Amino acid sequence: MSAPGRAIFLDRDGTLVHARHYPSLPEHLLLYDGIGPGLRALQAAGFKLVVVTNQSGIARGYFSEDDLGRMHEHLSRGLDELGVQMDGIYYCPHHPDGEIASLAIRCDCRKPQPGMVHRAAADLDIDPHASWFVGDILDDVEAGNRAGCRTILVDIGSESLPASAIRTPDFIARDSVHALAIIMASEGCGEQTALDYRPESWNASPEGVAHAVWS
Repeated sequence: MSAPGRAIFLDRDGTLVHARHYPSLPEHLLLYDGIGPGLRALQAAGFKLVVVTNQSGIARGYFSEDDLGRMHEHLSRGLDELGVQMDGIYYCPHHPDGEIASLAIRCDCRKPQPGMVHRAAADLDIDPHASWFVGDILDDVEAGNRAGCRTILVDIGSESLPASAIRTPDFIARDSVHALAIIMASEGCGEQTALDYRPESWNASPEGVAHAVWS
């Protein structure tokens, strides 16, 4: 019996595609420029590529699961054009404040909970401890850390210095392309890159807080 594989778990909005407030149409999902080569290289190195995304717009009634399916078909076609094939796309449709009663619940899949990672790991025979989680908010980082992944925060300027270890990433990236470069450098399948990036606002945080988080 072969050992479980490894994966790159990717948040969608703000990480794989440009951030947008509740995207609801296929054309709203715009892949970041330059993201194809890193994804192709990691796939060639044996990593599975898995999207894990909170989609509370379904619970809120902004769009349907069929709408989301069309968006993800569009996303998959765009990635296909870059020579990249996703191994899975997992989404959470829930939110406690949702308008649709059956989805207005507290669940174990909505990030920062790690339920989607656990489900993907079981479905796709993945070892989370050999995997990475990349996202643009600290809820992504927490979900990845809770699942046992190594984590990277993509800095889009929205997050403050984390106040606890469970929300602290292993690395921070300037953008998603840099995040993939960090993984490739760390895994020995790419060139060296900067590993010590920090958002400027975090460097201005009180010394005691920064030391507590980063020591």
